[in-house]
Parts: sequence; structure tokens; C-alpha cells
Amino acid sequence: MGSLGSYLRSERETRQISIAELAQTTRIPIRILNQIESDQFDQLPAEVFVRGFLKVYAREVGLDEDEVLDRYGRSRVINLNPSMPLLNVTAPESGRGFGIAIALVILLILFTLALSIVLRPRHRAAPVELSRIEAPVLELSSQSEFFRSSMREFSIAKA
Repeated sequence: MGSLGSYLRSERETRQISIAELAQTTRIPIRILNQIESDQFDQLPAEVFVRGFLKVYAREVGLDEDEVLDRYGRSRVINLNPSMPLLNVTAPESGRGFGIAIALVILLILFTLALSIVLRPRHRAAPVELSRIEAPVLELSSQSEFFRSSMREFSIAKA
């Protein structure tokens, strides 16, 4: 009794099904079908996908799916508890949070300083004594007379 891959290939060739036809009907890429027939199961995706590929392959070729899966199980030793590399899990350092808080306070101080420089009142070119002189307030009647005379001058100048 040969390997599972050679068994599947011989059954497929006996039924005169090309690998391209099988790939089209099963929607399994030709590369994966070639790896199955070459017994390169280590290069295939996860175990659940390999079992699915084998079931579909067996169904399309006309083989008993359970028999193909049994042959696969006997040909492979399945590691149900794969050793995954352990990550070095450590608690975050308490000093790191303190450092972040200090950095935020410094940034807040710098932002406030920059804002105070930008929004600082500008020095005026006129001396302070001149800016304290009050402007004369025109009375309402004199304001309306001023307005009328200005309008007359404007209309004369315009004509």
C-alpha cells in the first residue's frame, strides 16, 4: 500500500480526470493539489483545511471520504498540542506611566508659554498720554447737521 498522495493520484488518473479539471471542479488551487499528491502536507495550511481538501478531492474523484481521511490520519501523527513559542509577558513598568505624565506636564507648560507669547497685547506706536485724550462727543442735533452737510458736499462733488 503506497502513500496517500500516490493513492489519490492513481485513482484520479484511473478515472481520467486531469489535475486542471479537478482544480476547476473542487476550486482547490493546482499548487495545493500537487502538494497533496506529493505528500507535502507540511507545506499546506492548517490541519482543518487539509482535511477539507481531502474530503472534496475524494468526493470529486468518487472515493469514500471517510476512508481517505482514515488513511490520512494513519499516515500522519497529529500534534494536538503544538508547542507555540511563549511570549515574554511582563507587567508594564510603573515608571513608564510616571514618565509619560511628566512629559505631558512639560508639553502643557510649553503650550501655555507659546500661547501667551502669541496672544500678548501689542505695543502701540502712539504714546500712552495721547491715547488718554477723550474725543469730543457731538450732540444729536449737531451730528445730524454734520451728516446733512457731508451729504451735500458728497452730492456736489459727485455731480
